[in-house]
Amino acid sequence: MTQFENLDQGLREAREGVRRFDHLAGRRSAIAAQVREVSELIGQLEVELAKERHDVARLEGGFAGFVAGLVGSKQERLTKERAEAEAVHERLDGQRGRLAQLTGDLDRTDRELAETAGAHESYRRLLAEKERLLVELGDDRGARLMELATLLADALADLREHEEALQVGMTAGQAVGQMLSLLNKARGASTWDMLGGGAYTDAVERHHLKAADQTAWHAQRALDVFSRELADLGWVADPRLPEVDTRWFADVFFDNIITDALKHQRINRTRDAVAEMSQWVGEAVRTLTQRSGELHQRREELLLERERLIAA
Repeated sequence: MTQFENLDQGLREAREGVRRFDHLAGRRSAIAAQVREVSELIGQLEVELAKERHDVARLEGGFAGFVAGLVGSKQERLTKERAEAEAVHERLDGQRGRLAQLTGDLDRTDRELAETAGAHESYRRLLAEKERLLVELGDDRGARLMELATLLADALADLREHEEALQVGMTAGQAVGQMLSLLNKARGASTWDMLGGGAYTDAVERHHLKAADQTAWHAQRALDVFSRELADLGWVADPRLPEVDTRWFADVFFDNIITDALKHQRINRTRDAVAEMSQWVGEAVRTLTQRSGELHQRREELLLERERLIAA
């Protein structure tokens, strides 16, 4: 067999190993989800069984049993409670058996995965070896493979930058959302204050405003980092959150409908500005998500073309 024939045979075998590994990895993920589900169900059934047994014990010798005996319903209720407890016990046994089977399936799958753990690496190594040979021997595919190498490197770098920006954007969105939630609560308290809420409502309002002010620093920091990540992608933005007015002097010395209305207006303006910022971050995150998906698809297309050229 020639060097190429040896490589091609190795590539076919390695590809089969990759497919086997991916199949097992998908199976393991599904089994693990089933194990978690059944484990949670067993916990619920154990609690339910303890309750049913407690009900039986109360009827058998407790005060509830004494009262039931007086009205002549003890035996009927006891039979019913015992039947319910037995039904839960059977369900619990069944789920425990199911968990044991799933755990066995998971163990076997893990062992098979361990046997094929290097499949992807072996396949990549053989592809790289044949790619090197094609380029060195001046094969017609060599020039395109070299071009694909550059395109893949660019696609991977773009994808990494977009995903980094996306993660930072999601963090910023959560921080701004938390600030918006606090301002919504402050606005609600301010509305009640205008209707005569009194000192307690003032205190609640100030509490939410102070919390929003403290959250604003964290949110602005997240937005600053987000803007830098966007700048790396050529997206110029300078997101700024409004200041939160936490002044309370007027609340104490001039608490009337006029000052309440002015406070309500200030809170509304701040809340609306933060809501606009939250919407902007959300739109930016959605754009990054879409772009990341496009880049991922582009990278997969380039990898597929490279694989077809080499393995042909």
